[in-house]
Amino acid sequence: MENVIEIKNVHKSFEGFQLKDLTLTVKKGFVTGFIGGNGVGKSTTIKLIMNLLQPDSGTISVFGLNYKEHEKEIKQRIGFVYDENVFYDHLSLAEMKEIVKRSYVNWDDQLFNDYVKIFNLPLTKKIKSFSKGMMMKASLSIALSHHAELIIMDEPTSGLDPIFRRELLDILHQLMQDGNKTIFFSTHITTDLDTIADYITFIHQGEHIFTKELYQIEEEYAIVKGGLDLLDRETEKEFISIRKSNYGFEALTANKVRTEEVFGEMVLIEKPTLEDIMYYTKKGAEQYVQFNT
Repeated sequence: MENVIEIKNVHKSFEGFQLKDLTLTVKKGFVTGFIGGNGVGKSTTIKLIMNLLQPDSGTISVFGLNYKEHEKEIKQRIGFVYDENVFYDHLSLAEMKEIVKRSYVNWDDQLFNDYVKIFNLPLTKKIKSFSKGMMMKASLSIALSHHAELIIMDEPTSGLDPIFRRELLDILHQLMQDGNKTIFFSTHITTDLDTIADYITFIHQGEHIFTKELYQIEEEYAIVKGGLDLLDRETEKEFISIRKSNYGFEALTANKVRTEEVFGEMVLIEKPTLEDIMYYTKKGAEQYVQFNT
């Protein structure tokens, strides 16, 4: 299966933060949800993929090409949707389109006009008067109008109302039907990924935790609830992290089958959300640091 994005052993250091030996792939023709808490490296990773930052070490390829020799070719094939306004807000959308289209050899005016109609966008209104939802629609219209093969979205649903978020996900679902497009979707609203993502890539504290198919996560991970009497030094090792109270414990396991073997019917096993996995992974990392300092 072809990889659209390949990141291998990438390091990138800033004061107080670093990406460490980051290795991940994004498969062609699928939607990959990119999750992690604030400040864990999602935006840095996207900037590296877009060549807005360069790695200190390691390699990055997009469409099997490297940026050093093929930057223009790569960027012709990418549509980028930001979570904030990157347009000249004193211009109208029609004026902004005329500037942007010069950069793309495959720009399609008819396709742009189709999206403007679908999104009910005003072409002659100043961009500074656009709401958050209108801005996202405008960004998406421009990103999709040069027949991009890879759509990279950085928090596209942040700050949007639930109705438009649903509409956006429906549009992205329709985009994927021809099998030739790939979406890399960074978000902290993990429920958006339940209906659209094929794969989930999770990073935490600058490290790649996993890339798995959504169904695989549901098969492997579980929330486990039981009495405190079931916990001891050995059984606690079964979990990524544990939250204890006077009434019992709740924990996350990455090996549901093993947990069922160890605890049997003495515990309640539930399906975790992606948010549960993020929360307990963060909690487990904090517990590890406290234990080892």
